[in-house]
Amino acid sequence: MVSVVNKPRLKMPAVGRGMRPLAILRRHRWFAGAFALGGLLRLITMLGYRPALWFNDSYEYVSVALHPYRPHPIRPNGYGFYLLAMEPLHSFSLVVFTQHLMGLATAVLVYLLLSRKFGLPGWGATLAAVPVLFDAYQIQLEHLIMSDALFILLVVGVITLVLWHRRMSWRIGAAVGLLCAFTALTRSIGLAILALVVVYLLIKRVGWRPIAAMITACAVPVLGYMGWFASTYGTFAMTSSDGPILYMRTALFADCHKMGVDKRDLDLALLCIVVPKEKRGISGQGFLWWNQQGQKFHIFPAGTKFSVEMNENASRFATRAIMSQPGDYLAVVARDFFRAFRWDRPVFPDASTYLQYEFPRVEKPLPSWDLYRGKSDSDAEIYERGSAATQIVAPWADFMQGYQRAVHLPGIVLGGLLLIGLYGVALRWRKLGGPVLLPWLAALGLILAPAATAEFDYRYVLPAVPLACLAAGITLRHGVRVPAPLRRALTHSPGATGSTGSTGSTGRSTKAASSETATPDK
Repeated sequence: MVSVVNKPRLKMPAVGRGMRPLAILRRHRWFAGAFALGGLLRLITMLGYRPALWFNDSYEYVSVALHPYRPHPIRPNGYGFYLLAMEPLHSFSLVVFTQHLMGLATAVLVYLLLSRKFGLPGWGATLAAVPVLFDAYQIQLEHLIMSDALFILLVVGVITLVLWHRRMSWRIGAAVGLLCAFTALTRSIGLAILALVVVYLLIKRVGWRPIAAMITACAVPVLGYMGWFASTYGTFAMTSSDGPILYMRTALFADCHKMGVDKRDLDLALLCIVVPKEKRGISGQGFLWWNQQGQKFHIFPAGTKFSVEMNENASRFATRAIMSQPGDYLAVVARDFFRAFRWDRPVFPDASTYLQYEFPRVEKPLPSWDLYRGKSDSDAEIYERGSAATQIVAPWADFMQGYQRAVHLPGIVLGGLLLIGLYGVALRWRKLGGPVLLPWLAALGLILAPAATAEFDYRYVLPAVPLACLAAGITLRHGVRVPAPLRRALTHSPGATGSTGSTGSTGRSTKAASSETATPDK
């Protein structure tokens, strides 16, 4: 009879769940370190400025959250609905906390797309995420009660989702469409992002199913919102502010004599600007929002400056100004476009607006403005259930003020990133730019669109930064390469070694370089 002795099992070292996070951190140590420092800067900001920072538009968003029964005439209600979802917590501190998380999540998307999908080394992908993690103006923007952090995350999310899938199913297309819808309901320019993605997918020949699913998924919520807007204001649109804002764009050069405005057309004649062109200043905002040198944007008795009637008349006026004075229009667009690429940061459009993008040094009470619904200070206090004015706490606030003076992305660096992306598009001209095309065009469009339809604003530049970093990162993933036609011309030029038929080292390097050029884009 054989007895079986149970041998004790040897205990193996635990390398499972406990070790996996450490292994992930070691693998992504560059980004983990940068991410931790970026999070620390946001924590210091929250300690220094409580509960949040305020911009002129912030109070309207809070008003939408407290009075969500009608669409806002100036901007879509998307961010207002986000504040509405956070309202039961009664804390602007928690609102900006989530917005700081959005900023960090944007950096994560940039890093993952470049490192996991396009094969950049960890330090290279981390470098592309550095502007989002460390730019002081990005951190300050996240701390404002404003839609920008949400908008940036949504745009980068759309681009990431599209570039991640070389072969797109209809389900992925529907997910992209929903993200585009949320983007458009946060800012109406999100519809332009959808159009750009559709064109890109047509170039990539992904098939009609994902494109149809994308357009449908975006159209349902957007058209639903526009139907709600129509039931309230009588016009099928997302806002009634496009005309007045375009009027603001043309206010610096519009000349009713050149436009041929007939005085009998009272609706347009009342919009003519009597201030001489050379005395209108550098910004057209005063001609829309307040009394500018005696010139006040005309308000019809039937409603406000953003009524449907006013929107139509202002749109007609601005369109005629652009068609009658195309040279003047292109000049102001070019001037505002290139403001984004300056090394310095001059005051624009005025000192009051400019200072709202700086960490404040002095505490101020909230203004008491009449809003579309409610009042600015009382609505903020109702939402917070207490005082909502910004409290400045030393030494944390002092640190962020000094940090902002020293650490931010100069405009000329952003221009350099876009030039690198343009090089990547040109290098892949046979593939119409390849994967570089989408983030590069999106970045360029987000800078150009405000210059063409409204006016330059520093916060409009920041959404383009992570997209420009993506385009530059994809471009540089294989290093700087000489285009094949130029390389062949240099190789076969007179006096060059290793010409056609040569079996020397130059011929071998040419063959190797050609195989690298033929590597398909991921």
